[in-house]
Amino acid sequence: MTSYILRRVAQSVVVLFGVTLIVFLLLQLLPGGPAAAQLGEGATAQQIHYFSVENGYNLPVLDQYWRYIERLFHGNLGYSYSYNQTVASLLEQNIPKTALLIGLSYILTMLIAVPIGIIQAFRSNTAVDYVITGTAFFTYSMPQFWLSTLLILWFSVSLHIFPSQGPQGNTVIAALHDPQGLVLPVVSLSAVSVALFSRFVRSSAMTVLVQDYVRTARGKGVPLRRLVVKHILRNALSPMVTLFGVSLPFVIGGAIVVESVYNYQGMGLLLWKAATSRDYPLLLGFTIVIGTATVVGNLLADLLYAVVDPRVHYE
Repeated sequence: MTSYILRRVAQSVVVLFGVTLIVFLLLQLLPGGPAAAQLGEGATAQQIHYFSVENGYNLPVLDQYWRYIERLFHGNLGYSYSYNQTVASLLEQNIPKTALLIGLSYILTMLIAVPIGIIQAFRSNTAVDYVITGTAFFTYSMPQFWLSTLLILWFSVSLHIFPSQGPQGNTVIAALHDPQGLVLPVVSLSAVSVALFSRFVRSSAMTVLVQDYVRTARGKGVPLRRLVVKHILRNALSPMVTLFGVSLPFVIGGAIVVESVYNYQGMGLLLWKAATSRDYPLLLGFTIVIGTATVVGNLLADLLYAVVDPRVHYE
């Protein structure tokens, strides 16, 4: 187990190195060079020269990359001239609200996907299974922005049940004080994930249902509720740990669209504004953070899989 952990950590470090290298190369390929791109179109040649010397952009590429790595180790992700603020401070302000949105969407996803997947496993190849499967495929293929827009039209414009925009506070506490504003963004972000997770639960549960110990328990007349909770759920949900890590980039990408549609003041909306205003330091800083979160998430998922399922042994 220890050797496996060391190997996985080493692999993660290599992947993170690759992420930093790609982001650094993107910085070098910015239109007009990194200095001109960060200062904007109104910068003069003298300002660009001074900025290049100040930040080491006039040095050889390898020296620039080394300085870039040093800045990252010190938490320096760059400076946003659009907001007149460091990228790290901007992400620090907005990441908690996005984490709240993603966390609530994962909770809602599991509360819906697990029962649906179990029902499909017990009713496989029946009308119920076919209807749920068709609905799942339809939802999974639906563009995030279109689904979000439809929910606004139905529940905000037509029925006037929920507001058309997310909570407008700058903190997580402020967002929680407006639970109605969270409903549509969370549902929009969860809908596609429910379709994906329910299919995995169905597949895992069907595999468990044909195992000898489950068939024996059913033959002995074990109550259905006890059978599901004790024998099926625990074993069927083990692969979901890995799915959480794999689906994280997908969910974050959906959060960017959802936050933009609902004007939810989080990291996704911040990235959208950075893209429209060509705030390159903020875009690249966001890429570093998301890349790191994805690598760490996958590493934790691999390690937790052995904790959830004691039958798994890493050599």
